[in-house]
Amino acid sequence: MRPEIVSGAERRLAVEHWLLSVAEDIHRARQDWRTEGVALLRCGGVFGVVRISETIVRAAAGSEDTATVDRYLARALLGGPVFMDQENLRYYVLVGTSTGRRPEWERARDDAEFMGSGHYLGVPALDATSPEARMYWCVPMDGPANLASAPAVSQLVGNGRLRLACGEAPSGGWADAQE
Repeated sequence: MRPEIVSGAERRLAVEHWLLSVAEDIHRARQDWRTEGVALLRCGGVFGVVRISETIVRAAAGSEDTATVDRYLARALLGGPVFMDQENLRYYVLVGTSTGRRPEWERARDDAEFMGSGHYLGVPALDATSPEARMYWCVPMDGPANLASAPAVSQLVGNGRLRLACGEAPSGGWADAQE
């Protein structure tokens, strides 16, 4: 029996369909991705989101360099999907909906917050993978339902908070040295 080969275009289409399954209006969301680059999707159905401040993420990565931070996120979250809103200076990590039941997310904090049922989120088009866009995928989704693990997200946030508490300002050295 031969293993099936799935092209990148097929995988991208499967991710698109999976994400659009939580849109109020699939046709409008698809059109918004084409024209605006962002579609409004509902959290809490097939995925939740952990919204993390840029300060925490850059502290965890030990760098201010966008490319270095993006590489760090891919490693730290084991390939879990992340996008960045550069206007609001927030990173959004897609996670399972059960993540919100973990003790660290029971109350909202300014630097990191779980968003589940009752939240709507502007999600960038899947082809927005460059920091030149206002919102872009730092770590694109690899396939439908391939989400970041809750422990990896908790560790990232904890590391960022610890580094800030210890006065370790991001530079360019720490994450670069991890290459």
